[in-house]
Amino acid sequence: MPGRFFVTTPIYYVNDAPHIGHAYTTVTADALARWHRLVGDEVFFLTGTDEHGLKIQRAADANGITPQEQADRTAARFEQAWAELDIRPDRFIRTTDPDHGVSVQAFLQKVKDNGHLYKATYEGLYCVACEAYYRESELVDGNCPIHGTPVEWLSEDNWFFRLSAFEEQLTEYLSSGAVQPEGKRNEALGLVRQGLDDVSITRTSIDWGVPVPWDPGHVFYVWYDALINYATAVGYGTDPERFATWWPHVHHLLAKDILRFHCVYWPAMLLAAGEQPPHRLSVHGYLLVGGEKMSKTRLNQIAPADLVADFGVDGFRYHFLRDTRFGPDGDFSYEALVARYNTDLANNLGNLLARVATVVAKKCDGVGPAPRADSPLAAVAEQVVADARAAWEAVNPAEALEATWRLLREANSLLEAAEPWKAEPGAEVDGVLGDALEVLRIVAVLASPALTRAAGEVWSRIGLPGSPEDQRVPGDVAWGGYPGGLAVEKGPSLFPRIKADG
Repeated sequence: MPGRFFVTTPIYYVNDAPHIGHAYTTVTADALARWHRLVGDEVFFLTGTDEHGLKIQRAADANGITPQEQADRTAARFEQAWAELDIRPDRFIRTTDPDHGVSVQAFLQKVKDNGHLYKATYEGLYCVACEAYYRESELVDGNCPIHGTPVEWLSEDNWFFRLSAFEEQLTEYLSSGAVQPEGKRNEALGLVRQGLDDVSITRTSIDWGVPVPWDPGHVFYVWYDALINYATAVGYGTDPERFATWWPHVHHLLAKDILRFHCVYWPAMLLAAGEQPPHRLSVHGYLLVGGEKMSKTRLNQIAPADLVADFGVDGFRYHFLRDTRFGPDGDFSYEALVARYNTDLANNLGNLLARVATVVAKKCDGVGPAPRADSPLAAVAEQVVADARAAWEAVNPAEALEATWRLLREANSLLEAAEPWKAEPGAEVDGVLGDALEVLRIVAVLASPALTRAAGEVWSRIGLPGSPEDQRVPGDVAWGGYPGGLAVEKGPSLFPRIKADG
């Protein structure tokens, strides 16, 4: 039955420009939102930028501007990058938004009122890039285990969250399967089982943050401010009815380097505020370049626009959804992008559309025939729809698209065997071409979460009104939906082949 689907990405720091690692998570969230709309769900898709904290203040200082100017400039770059990739969030949230400050103060006031905050002095080793404290045992050669950079010794009076009080509840919650995949869930459980320390949630050493209402001079520590954005966006502290409507359906996407905060600290914070922990958290690995995580210090970041210039929006989106499985680390290479583009988009989809349109023009006077009810492709299509639905539901776009392309390969094989371009016009030719047009119709719908432009182009070229995004799965992708009698347009190459050397 249709329901609600509230999907989020992490909110990205505004100390740097967007790169393909950010884009991978955000394209995945956008595609999931589009898929859930296809199945009839009410969808809310959230992304945005994280704009407070020491890291942002230092980046602004280095650039000779105010923290707000730093945030404004970089947030605009993220919004522009997402627009260029056809990423369409229902809200782009910024932690400097006025309603977010209201939500943060209301949320943490509730945690305090429930007895889960206390004041103390904290001293410890701090990574500015992570905005996180580390135990000495967690460091690698004295450096941050994530960034490989030196940590700093910080000491100040803070308000602390009694994280240690939630070990039992967190163990129960994590054991329920809310975190996927299993390996990441076990990692989160391991963090809880090794013992949890209380964590500081305020700072006095900076003023770039949401003020603590009960203690002037303190601002909330950036991570606790940032995590609450997910609640802000659906009305926490401002619209209780809306929050109650959407929160039970929240689904966070995140990379493994922020697992501790999202899968341990955030559920505990929600429990402390008297709210349900997240319905689901899907954790993916790093998108590596040359085997290394992208970072400013390694100078291996790639801007999405650099790849869109060569492969188009659809080529970019399809590659990252199809070739980088959600869960394990993925390794980006330009050569793999070329190969996937040429094989799946140029050869399988583009070539099928061009071939069918050409033969329909020659053998059917440009009018597409209807598919055969007893087509050998009918059973394949039914299984493909079932497999794609299961894969999207499991946050596995790679498998969903593999299933969808299986139908294209079968259609191309049918044409190769029948060779309608050599046959005389008649019922047999009409049947084969009708089957191929029906495959293109079904694929246009199933592929539309990935191919935001080409799917609509396929749809219109085979003569169908409206848009594939207006269809509903599974009803509108049942075999036999192409009516026949529609004008089929040849048009230019949908995906011109790209040479491997660029």
